[in-house]
Amino acid sequence: MVTLDVRPQLLDALSALRDRVAAARFPLPLAGAPRARANRDELLAQLDDYLVPRLKEPEAPLLAVVGGSTGAGKSTLVNSLVGRRISEAGVLRPTTRTPVLVCHPEDHHWFSGMRVLPDLTRVWVPHRDPDDDLLLPGENPARVLRVETADTLPPGIALLDAPDIDSLVADNRVLASELICAADIWVMVTTAARYADAVPWHLLRTAKEYDATLVTVLDRVPHQVVSEVSRQYGALLTKAGLGDVPRFTVPELPESAWGGGLLPASAVAPLRAWLVHRAQDLDARHHTMARTAHGILDSLRSRMPELAGATAAQYAAALRLTAAVDGAYDGEHARVRGRLQAGAVLAGGALKRWRSFPLDCTPEELLDSLVESLTSLLVCAVTAADERVEEAWRNEPAAGAPGLAPRDPAPDSAEHRIGMAVRRWRRELEEYAEDEVRELDRNLAPDPGVVAGLVATVLLGGRRGRVAGERLAERIGAHGALRLRDRGGRLLDEHVDRVVHVERERRLAPLDGLEVHPEPQAELIAALSVLQKER
Repeated sequence: MVTLDVRPQLLDALSALRDRVAAARFPLPLAGAPRARANRDELLAQLDDYLVPRLKEPEAPLLAVVGGSTGAGKSTLVNSLVGRRISEAGVLRPTTRTPVLVCHPEDHHWFSGMRVLPDLTRVWVPHRDPDDDLLLPGENPARVLRVETADTLPPGIALLDAPDIDSLVADNRVLASELICAADIWVMVTTAARYADAVPWHLLRTAKEYDATLVTVLDRVPHQVVSEVSRQYGALLTKAGLGDVPRFTVPELPESAWGGGLLPASAVAPLRAWLVHRAQDLDARHHTMARTAHGILDSLRSRMPELAGATAAQYAAALRLTAAVDGAYDGEHARVRGRLQAGAVLAGGALKRWRSFPLDCTPEELLDSLVESLTSLLVCAVTAADERVEEAWRNEPAAGAPGLAPRDPAPDSAEHRIGMAVRRWRRELEEYAEDEVRELDRNLAPDPGVVAGLVATVLLGGRRGRVAGERLAERIGAHGALRLRDRGGRLLDEHVDRVVHVERERRLAPLDGLEVHPEPQAELIAALSVLQKER
């Protein structure tokens, strides 16, 4: 007989693996990202809602989750198994809005706490009409679990009536998947009219993939076609590799109609006997738990590498996006340096000011024009870099993540930031000029503003700035002029580098904010390896 391994070392390894799965993120809209997110969420639900609590407390009652398509008769089936109305059934769709769990009174403490399905709020009022509304105003019924007790249900087994797996309400579909992940036994209900539909078969194949303890119920089968429908359904199960799955047939009865009445005890007696046997026979109980638990554990061998591969794809895409930004900004940075060496800043209005300096142009006006021209050069470079980024990202699906494309609008725009940075460079350059002039004889010292204007022209004018260099040497000496040019040049390089770096980082900030890192891939595989060794 297969038994559960509940050693502390295994639980520790499983908890570590669970944390790695929870940390895996897939924010970039790659082709496989939706599947990876769904797989991660499903795996977390199975770990949190079933595997970890089951291994920690193997003596807890079995939980049989009754799932199926809209109108399959799940609530009527649960009510009939219990012997009284527990779950609401009716003609409105979706029928089951709030999931209902029913157990023997002795087992109530196992489910009233947060042992399983910890994300759902518990509601319990004994001896109530199932049509009564227990929700608080504004409370989401999809995140509430109603816990009921019934003496007619034997100890050791609990039934959970889940929302429709094909519900028109998205929250119901999500919750139905979560609830199934918490099950020791999957009870899949379909009807004679819909047994070939895709939705129930998706769940059946999923159960087979995880080797879960599964039972199917073919509900509302007309007496005239019981044999034929049962035969066809059995053939489909066999073809899908599910021929050994216990299968029960419930005939179409007046109580099956949309009113949601109780079926005769004889109609559900075989299914009830099967469930009770699983709860009360020790060997059957252990086999049921062990099969579902080991099925999930075995499935990790393929699911964890798949998640790891998806995280690797995310990181590779992030690297491509980052490389496009780096390449664009590196290229424009090099172009700016070349333009500065060529004296491109001393052009247009700035050149006109220089030619009229100092007779018809003050040092402040000259510096203003140079600052404006340098700001324009840097803004054009950043704009061109962004355009190159947009062009490169246009062919990258990952660039469609929210927040990656648009740049921020004014007033905190690139032009505003760059203008402030260039003005800071000017102020520091003026301070350098004042320091140099302070070392000269007061009687011979030139105006610091004139010195600042000349050194700025030298640094930004290229060949056109040679005359400015000569005038600067005449006013503060050759050594002072060389020293000031070196200090000012280093200062200019620092500020230009900082401007490009800041704009590059701002362009990358939304991508960095997605926190796509290389570590999750290795961490997922390592966690799986540790768990496999402990098994």
